[in-house]
Amino acid sequence: MKYVNLFLALLFALFAAVQLNDPDPWAWAALYGFVAIVSAFAAFGRYHRYILYLGLGVVLIWMAALLPDFIRWINMGMPTITGTMKAGSPHVELTREFLGLLLCGLALGWHWRGARG
Repeated sequence: MKYVNLFLALLFALFAAVQLNDPDPWAWAALYGFVAIVSAFAAFGRYHRYILYLGLGVVLIWMAALLPDFIRWINMGMPTITGTMKAGSPHVELTREFLGLLLCGLALGWHWRGARG
């Protein structure tokens, strides 16, 4: 598990770094950085349940706010969101954000599971 957690720490640190040229970098860099730090601590067996609860709560509330746009994208027939790096329409940016939050939620859920055992 140590290597999986180290991989997650590195991956989310890289996610945070590439957010710095995004139109709204600080919220995303902070979230991805948070997951990277939690992953790094988890690699050494250090779990902080209340920090995990806080992170999961933020991710779930943020996802709930974006859920209607994600459902709208699905109802549109899931048009491509990878055609270009620049989001030409709102559904592209909002869908990417929802999926980024999903990745954060999955990683934090992984750590929550590790903290229980």
